[in-house]
Amino acid sequence: MANPQGLPGHSRAQAGDPHCRLRRLEGLSGIAGCSNSLEKIPTATACGISWNRSASHVAQTSLYGYLRTRAGARYPELFANDAFVQSIDIAKWYIWLACLSDLSIYAGGLLAHGTGAGQAEVRRLMSDVVEAILAATGIPPGAGDEFLQLAQRLRTRVEQCDWASVSDDEGPFSESPSVLVDRAPVIDELKRLDEEIVRNSVRFRWQEVRRDLRRELDATALMASTQKVPAEEGEAFPGEG
Repeated sequence: MANPQGLPGHSRAQAGDPHCRLRRLEGLSGIAGCSNSLEKIPTATACGISWNRSASHVAQTSLYGYLRTRAGARYPELFANDAFVQSIDIAKWYIWLACLSDLSIYAGGLLAHGTGAGQAEVRRLMSDVVEAILAATGIPPGAGDEFLQLAQRLRTRVEQCDWASVSDDEGPFSESPSVLVDRAPVIDELKRLDEEIVRNSVRFRWQEVRRDLRRELDATALMASTQKVPAEEGEAFPGEG
């Protein structure tokens, strides 16, 4: 039965130091190493690396931030619970896909509006970047049974996007708040109470990413670049492995 904080129960008798497990899981491991500062982005390779990091950063800080707030002082102890650790692993990957989806749509919109490139050009570039990130990530251990299905949903969203209609605001960031509310390992009754706050917290985290991307993205150089994102190179995306 879930505890009063709405998170899974735990037992101190379970193997493993919960504080160590917390540091391992919360330390942005498993998904790409993160940075909320985007470097100058002149090529598809560079943008793939940066967007992967930003999606990872928003996904994990949003998820762990919510769980930390909900659990309070008992937060580190929850990581002694194997079921909780498994559920958070699944949740972080699903939220990462949603974050990558939102960021890809927003970035593609900036490219379309900033260069006047046609739908096919933007779609091809954004599909290449997304496909390379997904290929480098593979199927992560513990990602859950729906990972491939949700990855395909991301591909479909990019393929079907009307890039000229993408707004330069929080509009494109529609999936990540919903997926965090849906997938966080908190009981439904409490998630309903928390929903507005949780959604707003994700939207807030995207503000800096949007501001940085708007400033740093060299849309003209990126669209002019014919370089393909090398999914097969191990160092191309920090999230691989």
